[in-house]
Amino acid sequence: MTGAAALGAAVVLGAALGSFLNVCITRMPAGDSVVRPRSRCPACGATIRWRDNLPVLSWLFLRRRCRDCGVRISWRYPAIEVATALIWGGMAWAYGVSPTALAGAVLFTLLIGIAVIDARHYIIPDELSLGGCAAGLALSALPGPASPPAALVGALLGFGLMYIVGWLGERAFRKPALGGGDMKMMAMVGAFLGPGGALLTIFLGALAGSLIYGPVSLRTGKPVPFGTFLALGAALAFLFGDALFDWYLRSAASAPAATLPPDLA
Repeated sequence: MTGAAALGAAVVLGAALGSFLNVCITRMPAGDSVVRPRSRCPACGATIRWRDNLPVLSWLFLRRRCRDCGVRISWRYPAIEVATALIWGGMAWAYGVSPTALAGAVLFTLLIGIAVIDARHYIIPDELSLGGCAAGLALSALPGPASPPAALVGALLGFGLMYIVGWLGERAFRKPALGGGDMKMMAMVGAFLGPGGALLTIFLGALAGSLIYGPVSLRTGKPVPFGTFLALGAALAFLFGDALFDWYLRSAASAPAATLPPDLA
């Protein structure tokens, strides 16, 4: 398959997966099956015809409205389809037809689903976190971001660190500080990115959550959807993790060594 053909196939596959991801985002929080029944209009309940269920295109052809009742279709549906298509196409463009491209595309697709669901409902479905962890461990058998031992250690470290943070937070604040979904999500991230990626994800997620949503939480009293910011941290760790670690090591190596004052030497 040529580069252009592979890129086009990746974009089309990503758009189709984005359409399915919309189903997961809508149904998983309610505990509904993502397979049956067929997709329906949330306003009138009419079954959506196959020709009205084409990623992005149907939304444009229908002029953003249901064919049966005329209610506007949310922009979220084509946005997620476009985002997922760009992710799969971008991974194919950056890494070619390779295990790294596949692992990155699968991880980012899962992160989109987790980020949106957690932001809307403050839950992270096990189907995405634990299912994603299994996918990450399986993909580690291929050459990619994490070897099988690193993926296993990363999954255990990610879950373990979040469990400790949650335990300490509950003791300090006398109420649950972290949900089990965050812990299982970090097991997934560690399976894809290894122990170093898991550590960087937690640091970047906590930093982003504090800076972006912290003021909102203080003003409104709403809890921080931590999974959403962990998803952002995981994406940054995948894309820039090696560069960030290299920068940190260079900075640490070039920092002047601490010396004692002459009268204390």
